[in-house]
Amino acid sequence: MLEKITSIEARYAELTRLMDENMQDYQKVVELAKERSELETITRISARYRSLLSQYDQAKELASSDDEEMSNLANLEIAELPGQIEEVEKQIKRLLVPKDPRDDRNVFIEIRAGAGGDEAGLFAAELMRMYMHYAESRGWTVEMISSNETGIGGYKEVIFMVKGRGAYSRFKFESGVHRVQRIPATESSGRIHTSTVTVAVMAEVEEVDIQIHDNEVNIDVFISSGAGGQNVQKNATAVRLTHLPTGIVITCQDERSQLQNRLRAMGILRAKLYEMEEEKHRQVRDESRRSQVGTGDRSEKIRTYNYPQSRVTDHRINVSSYNLPAVMAGDIDLFIDELSIRDETDRLASSGEYDEP
Repeated sequence: MLEKITSIEARYAELTRLMDENMQDYQKVVELAKERSELETITRISARYRSLLSQYDQAKELASSDDEEMSNLANLEIAELPGQIEEVEKQIKRLLVPKDPRDDRNVFIEIRAGAGGDEAGLFAAELMRMYMHYAESRGWTVEMISSNETGIGGYKEVIFMVKGRGAYSRFKFESGVHRVQRIPATESSGRIHTSTVTVAVMAEVEEVDIQIHDNEVNIDVFISSGAGGQNVQKNATAVRLTHLPTGIVITCQDERSQLQNRLRAMGILRAKLYEMEEEKHRQVRDESRRSQVGTGDRSEKIRTYNYPQSRVTDHRINVSSYNLPAVMAGDIDLFIDELSIRDETDRLASSGEYDEP
């Protein structure tokens, strides 16, 4: 572990030097500063770690001193310092776990009604509002991308974007099948129905992350049937992209111009293709972790919302909340925090290379 933090400290010092040498190149300095800021926390904690190790070595030397008072003080430090050192070691190990490079990115969230007909569509709308409330509580912005309404206040499908630093790190655990158990408003006999909604969370990716060739995509334009004013409804501003190699179809019609809708659609297509590639890699390298935390795969049932009992249960971590109204209002940190901890713990155990300082 000391070798690892030594290399990080050296890189931090090098970045500081390079920033000083390139003060006239604003763009270069911004890039260097971004990388340095990512190393700042572990550099600060590693300095604390080295200081504690030094204090411990000094205390062991002074413990055999002829000065009784000095020896007693040294023995007190010998008793206290190991606990402090262990705690700092844990912090460093957590920071050394490889971070998902997408964690700080914006996200596309796609919600589709599954089994349950109109009831599934209504719950899809409620999940959308839950995520929007959560995003707003963290100061992130939400932009609607496309939607296919059921006509009674629900959605067959809805896609929106959440913009904010760290959005993907929080939303990425929401991918999967969400199940709702409740009595639908249209049910006269009072019988509880079970419906499902599928959520897919995809990090926004840049063109350099994944390339799409022009001959791989068919582009159709048509008159939008959605909101957006007369310009949207009278002109062919809506865009439908068909990715020929995979058959993925993306439709965007909520923007006011064809160009804006096309850019939005391409962004979603890149995110979907990137996620497909990531899933292939996950299937190979994360078999052990898949059984513990969950894959984020669309077919995996991850959470149940039981309205009669006001209970929400996340099946991956066996954690329940008995305040369903609060959860539906965006209070989902109970689940996300625990999933993040489990994920971090498992990645730390899987790395296996930092067991000894």
